[in-house]
Amino acid sequence: MSDPHSLRQPSMLDASIPIVALIAMLAAAVTFFGDNSSYGPNQIALLASMGIAIIIGLKNGATWVEIDKAIVKGISLSLSAILILLSVGALIGTWLLSGTVPTMIYYGLKILDPTWFYAASCIICGVVAMSIGSSWTTAATIGVALLGIAQGLGLSPEITAGAVISGAYFGDKISPLSETTNLAPAVAGSELFAHIRYMLWTTVPSIITALILFVILGLTETATASDNSIAVLNDQLASQFHLSIFNLIPLVVLLGLAIKKVPAFPAVSIGALMGALWAILFQQDLIARLSADGLDAMTANVTVVWSAFYDGVAIETGNDELNKLLSGGGMASMLNTIWLIMCALSFGAVLEHLGMLRKFVNVILKSAKSTGSLIASTVCTCIGTNLITADQYMSIVMPGRMYKEEYQRRDLDPVVLSRTLEDSGTITSPLIPWNTCGAYMYGVLLVNPFDYIFYCFFNLINPILAVVYGFIGFKIKKIVTNK
Repeated sequence: MSDPHSLRQPSMLDASIPIVALIAMLAAAVTFFGDNSSYGPNQIALLASMGIAIIIGLKNGATWVEIDKAIVKGISLSLSAILILLSVGALIGTWLLSGTVPTMIYYGLKILDPTWFYAASCIICGVVAMSIGSSWTTAATIGVALLGIAQGLGLSPEITAGAVISGAYFGDKISPLSETTNLAPAVAGSELFAHIRYMLWTTVPSIITALILFVILGLTETATASDNSIAVLNDQLASQFHLSIFNLIPLVVLLGLAIKKVPAFPAVSIGALMGALWAILFQQDLIARLSADGLDAMTANVTVVWSAFYDGVAIETGNDELNKLLSGGGMASMLNTIWLIMCALSFGAVLEHLGMLRKFVNVILKSAKSTGSLIASTVCTCIGTNLITADQYMSIVMPGRMYKEEYQRRDLDPVVLSRTLEDSGTITSPLIPWNTCGAYMYGVLLVNPFDYIFYCFFNLINPILAVVYGFIGFKIKKIVTNK
């Protein structure tokens, strides 16, 4: 075995080379592949940059055996999150099939009032995003419909886009079905539902403030409910599913398990099983339409529900926007995210083992003496990562790996780090035009990020509130040890 003391500490140049290489390759990935950069190109960039770091490490005296152990350890940190992500995929699939998600969307759309259009748009998108765990899908479906209504009523598309994005990211952020909501605690080492509960302290005041601002803006507008596109959408939902309040029971059960602090994996798995049972009880007509021709009822139930677990559902309504909203899920839908997590954590593990992350952190922490300045540094690093790497996943993973040890050293609970990562990394991504999220929002809403950024009140307020909490010491949880 090699002497661990033979590993020389990297110079700043050594530490910078893999980071610069990663930034260059990620920028190239966005340039060449656009919104699809997170579906393979970014993973290759991470692995290639990891290879560069390994070569530098070997030059500095590391051995492949040590590096291999570090990679395995890094990947092992994600195994719990991987199980949760797979169960979340299954849950989305069965909740779509059971009518649970469509019912939440149906009643969410019912609350739209033209008098309070901007605030209502924000609330609707929040409800939908929370129910499906996707800000992108919400913006591309409900968001597009709301933009069309706003234009028909002569309301501001920029303010409407800000309301859509604020609501979509609020709902996405607190949804246990969201990929980023699972990713942040996986990187920081906190538990999913503990992470969501802790985020409420920053997200709820932020969204309430945003809603007040949207109400104020809405009172200056004159709106008439002359567009019936929401009613048409609800009619199409009702034509595809048996919709009733009973379809929300799987949601109530999952929320109850979360309140009882049941661990995420068994809780979400139970929710997925409830969705499967509810599909069989309430959606026999839909199952018959989705099954292959000539199958008896029992075989159709087994095959369609089974497929929903691993491959989700694909519903054809004749409306492309509605198809996107009602189709998806399944464990297979999470495989790309799992791939990204494994590559990112492997890259971070190598940099951490070779002392490269510590080199950067030491420079930053020289000025971060207090808890407030540490949180502010984390927020700035997440925003900077969003600006440079153009990817919200990277803005969670890289700063999370960089700061995790320092939060532990200062006896800060992992939920403080995971919350800060989401308060800055997830939230600011759609505000940057060249970020994949900003580019996507521009593509579906057709409003330039430079125009809607000033109205994304939730996304602007949330990171500021996180920093303020840090400096005043409000809801900054310390590690409690029982010895």
